[in-house]
Amino acid sequence: MAPGDARALLRALVATDSRNPDLVPGAPGEGAVAQLLANVLASWGFRVNVQEAAPGRPNVIATVGGGRGKSLLFNGHIDVVAVDTMTHAPFAAEETDGRLYGRGASDMKAGVAAMCAAAHRAIARGVAGTVTVAAVVDEEFKSIGTRALIASGFRADAAIVTEPTQLAIMPAHRGFTWVRVTCRGRAAHGSRYDLGVDAILHAAHVMRGLDDFQRSELDARTHKLLGHASLHAGTIAGGSGWSTYPEECRLEIERRTLPGETGDDVVAEIQHVCDRVRQSVPGLRADVEHVFSQLPSDVAEDAPICSALADALRGCGEPVRVAGMSAWTDAALLNAAGIPAICFGPGDMMLAHANAEWVELAEVDRAADVLAQLAVRWCATAA
Repeated sequence: MAPGDARALLRALVATDSRNPDLVPGAPGEGAVAQLLANVLASWGFRVNVQEAAPGRPNVIATVGGGRGKSLLFNGHIDVVAVDTMTHAPFAAEETDGRLYGRGASDMKAGVAAMCAAAHRAIARGVAGTVTVAAVVDEEFKSIGTRALIASGFRADAAIVTEPTQLAIMPAHRGFTWVRVTCRGRAAHGSRYDLGVDAILHAAHVMRGLDDFQRSELDARTHKLLGHASLHAGTIAGGSGWSTYPEECRLEIERRTLPGETGDDVVAEIQHVCDRVRQSVPGLRADVEHVFSQLPSDVAEDAPICSALADALRGCGEPVRVAGMSAWTDAALLNAAGIPAICFGPGDMMLAHANAEWVELAEVDRAADVLAQLAVRWCATAA
């Protein structure tokens, strides 16, 4: 493919199966798409490093430029989710009416193609600083790719995570915390109400308490771009049969957190809800367990990287729109490591993981133009 051709690169990326094996048992992982990308970027003149984040799951870290200007990171993930329910061929990379269809087309191989093309165009224009593209693994599960990148000591003056934003600047997103609540009862024959303790019924009381907590407190916790904090029950499991009092019932709760909230805060809140429910449900036994958390992300709308991206949009004749990102992204990890990171890229998050996934090819080109202009302008400033 011709150097800097975002559309050709996107077609090749989408045509390569990179389903995340932690989400899809037996899936191939990111190895093949990483090798493809490494070969393409090397042929385009990038300095390429393949960094294994886990066995057979490599990040591709490619750099252009160098000098006294600022550094800029473009970050995007190359793993995709399952394809079982898709209504079109997931890896055919078919084009219809200016759209390219396939799993990962919007989330987020379009962003990866745009950022790679942008970095190539920037170096062709004589970028003064350093531009790095990091195509990382596993963002759809536990982000071992970006975690490995940060652990290696990589740093930059700012970062753009090219998640699908429909070319809006998205400087903030919510985090999430997974909490398991295990309600414990006493198994007994269904006729022995004098002996049995219904763990499922107790779990229902806990869910009612959590719903009250959402309405009375979380609905009032808001962020200008992100709306209010929220929680929901992801799964519920318990019981062994019609005529047996259930001994155990497990609730798996996801709490979407706003900037400033932590996983420890969430666990304490849910424990407090259980304690409050216990006051009206004698004998309630509910164990609260923290399973996993990802932090929220928040960069000021007038931060230098936001202002620079707005200027690049104007320079390309594009409207400047600022919004909150609905999903979690690796921007949170980069920000926590001291790299101001915001989201901007082609594609629509509403199509992520959908039965039909596509991206407007013209939007990929526009994103690459804006990112190239951003790189030239940002890196021209002394570090």
